[in-house]
Amino acid sequence: MPATIVRAGERKPLNVLGMPLRFLCDARETGERWSLFDENIPLGMGPPPHRHNWDEAYYVLDGEVEFEVDGEPVRIGTGDFARLPANTVHGFKGASPGGARVLIFAQPGHASEFFEQLNDEVRSLPDDLEKLPAIASRHGIEIMPEPVTAT
Repeated sequence: MPATIVRAGERKPLNVLGMPLRFLCDARETGERWSLFDENIPLGMGPPPHRHNWDEAYYVLDGEVEFEVDGEPVRIGTGDFARLPANTVHGFKGASPGGARVLIFAQPGHASEFFEQLNDEVRSLPDDLEKLPAIASRHGIEIMPEPVTAT
């Protein structure tokens, strides 16, 4: 495989559930072994709790992110790091008024095509959000059911 050099501003960010996500190294560039991307996570936005069969690691470049990891809340901020092994139930959302910027490493690199499909198919929020479970399922991602609350 040839070397990958990505200059600032060279790759257009995808729109993933309303969050800009830019691939620094796409899975196709690593033989599907890993991928690396940076994501801007606005306050209160992020994916619902889910799990998948690949590891992810998060390094917060700026701001704070509120994670839910196996049902437990965990807040990390600028300079903090979190590694989530495959099949860990997790979700996250931006927790800073100005949002957060996070560097995300996935291994193996299954996430690339998933994020591209979200960019292409989930264009209008919240209207297109109903498409998320089917797209996720095609890529081995299980969206966790909403908790049932007593009325």
